[in-house]
This record gives sequence, structure tokens and C-alpha cells, in this order.
Amino acid sequence: MSAATPPPALDDRCPRCGQPFHCGAQEAHCDCFELKLGEALRQQLAQQYSRCLCIACLRQLQAEQGHAAG
Repeated sequence: MSAATPPPALDDRCPRCGQPFHCGAQEAHCDCFELKLGEALRQQLAQQYSRCLCIACLRQLQAEQGHAAG
């Protein structure tokens, strides 16, 4: 029986909401890889923030982007 893998450490803080989270972008996989963000939103986020945002904020922005487009 193998031991369960511990969850990744919450080693960063989201610059948008301030919540702690783990960014897996430098690892094999991060939850954000699955999100579809428009190019305009990606550029806006790159200009506004110098670090990664948490998945909750990214999902919220993705939803807002979808409402604005529809």
C-alpha cells in the first residue's frame, strides 16, 4: 500500500485576491493549463500582474470574459 501524496504547499499569494495557493506552472501540470482565456484578457493580466493568479480568480475572470463576449 503506498502512502498518499501530500497536497502541494501553498507557497504563493494571489496578487488579485490575496489568498494563498500553489502555482504548478513550473511543474508538470497546473490547473490553469486547462483554462481558455482570450488573448486580450491574457495581455491585460500580464500588464496588470507580475505573478500568477490563483485558479479561483482565473476562473472568475474566465466567466466574466464569457459574459462580456456573449
